[in-house]
Amino acid sequence: MSKTRLEKIADYDEQIAHIKNLQKMERQKHSKEERAARTRRLCSRHGLLESMMPEIIAITDEQYKSFLEKAVTNQYGRDILNKVITQTNATAPPQASGSVAQPTKPTTPKPAESKQDKDMDEGKDGGNGARVTG
Repeated sequence: MSKTRLEKIADYDEQIAHIKNLQKMERQKHSKEERAARTRRLCSRHGLLESMMPEIIAITDEQYKSFLEKAVTNQYGRDILNKVITQTNATAPPQASGSVAQPTKPTTPKPAESKQDKDMDEGKDGGNGARVTG
């Protein structure tokens, strides 16, 4: 027996709903994989930092943030990162097809250094006992 036009339309609506559900599930899987990859990357990189600087384990989150801001968010830190990226890109094999290159964020100029930042760069402790060495 042949289906009526209304029955065919209802079948198509079911198929559309099914495909939309499959699409939603694939997006959720993709998001979950991205979160897992980010978590692995963060843990790996922080673990590497802790292994190189074990004293970092004992500092507070605020001290850690301050350390990172002073250590890497200056022109010297950006220059080092750019050199590492350039060296890696020059020696890296071509990416396999299907992989997506991660976009890099453009560097934005930071405000001028404060007196405390300059004191830290010159080896003075700024009164907090922390000493930055280059």
